[in-house]
Order: sequence, then C-alpha cells, then structure tokens
Amino acid sequence: MTETALLYMVVGVVLFGMGLFALVAYPHLLRKILAMNVMGTGTFMVFIAIAHNGDNQPIDPIPHALVITGIVVAVCSTGLALALASQVQALTGQPRIDGSEREE
Repeated sequence: MTETALLYMVVGVVLFGMGLFALVAYPHLLRKILAMNVMGTGTFMVFIAIAHNGDNQPIDPIPHALVITGIVVAVCSTGLALALASQVQALTGQPRIDGSEREE
C-alpha cells in the first residue's frame, strides 16, 4: 500500500469516527443527518484506498462502482431523512427527539 492510499485510509477512518461521535453525542436531527453524511464520506474514502493495489498494478474497478452507488444511496437517504426531520419538527415543535411530550 502506497503512502497516498494509506493517507486516504487514515483520513477515511478519522472522518467515520468523527461522524459516529457526532451521531451519538448531539440530539439535534440536522446534526445527526450531517454526521451520517460525514460517516458515508469516510467510508467512500476507505473504499477508494482499498481499490489501489500498488504502483504497477491496475486499479480495481469494483470499489469505485460501490462508491458511485453509495453516493446515489446517500443522496436519497439524506433527502428522506430531511423530510422525516421536517415532519418531526412540525409535529413536536422541536428539531430533536428527546423523549419528552409536547404540552398543548
């Protein structure tokens, strides 16, 4: 594994860790959605690093195809999550889920 592939791998793992922390630590739904996107970006970077086999060998196209498919799925899931977060805010009056009921 070359230095460039190793750098992509390390940055991808760090991004995934940052996203996982934000997903667990913050109750705000928009931050959770952004954290999911950061985690996805980290996963995509790891897949790109895995695709690189060495300097003299051809690049494996399967991880690149998975990344392209993953980007499409990430955009769709982000749109769905934003629509659901909008409905949660319309029903509860707050953009988070904390278990407390709204008094009317």
